[in-house]
Amino acid sequence: MGLKVYVDRLSQPSRAIWIFCKANGIEFEEVKIELGKGQHRTPEFAEVNPMKQVPVIVHDDFKLFESHAILIYLASAFPGVADHWYPTDVKERAKVHSVLDWHHSNLRRGSVGLLFNTTIGIAFGVPGDPKAAAEGEKLLSASLAMIESYWLGDGPFLFGNSKPSIADLALVCEVLQIEIGDESYRDRILGPCKKILKWIEDVKAATAPHFEKIHTIIPLAKEHLKQLKIQFSQKSV
Repeated sequence: MGLKVYVDRLSQPSRAIWIFCKANGIEFEEVKIELGKGQHRTPEFAEVNPMKQVPVIVHDDFKLFESHAILIYLASAFPGVADHWYPTDVKERAKVHSVLDWHHSNLRRGSVGLLFNTTIGIAFGVPGDPKAAAEGEKLLSASLAMIESYWLGDGPFLFGNSKPSIADLALVCEVLQIEIGDESYRDRILGPCKKILKWIEDVKAATAPHFEKIHTIIPLAKEHLKQLKIQFSQKSV
């Protein structure tokens, strides 16, 4: 059966899984699930993932969801994956787990809070909550500051490492999701974060050409969401 990877390329965790497989020469069948069309809510997809979310992998008869768990599994199950992605040293591995755990309750929560309430939710007819958006941006900015001051250290990648881990990939994909939002976000939120901007470029270079290839979805998605927002606002008049 091999490896099937269920993704929506607009999903930042989906992109991280896709890039990891490509960068490490892991052969897989990409199964596209379009969240905007509700394909994750079908009974057929619920048999793959009862949580009805992406990404998901099916490796032979083994099913696994949650992007961090998937990255850990792929780095462990497939031969030839370089040690820097998911170190065998228990202390270095624990560091990777620490930032992955931090990611969900900080960087991701801030990003989702901002983007859902200003862009994604509104595009699909869900009224935005300005207070929630402001709280999301505050948490996102604080998370970026923490990455710069603590997680990055003095090296090009997290923990001051010379090569990326699965945590670098997961977090950079999260950070770049901001580009589907208002054009001012990159300048206002990311602009002051010089170390993060360099880190993004370092991760791109370490996973070239795959990182750039899949992120071509961002400007297309941004324009599509913009048009949906216009349509929704016209219906609301």
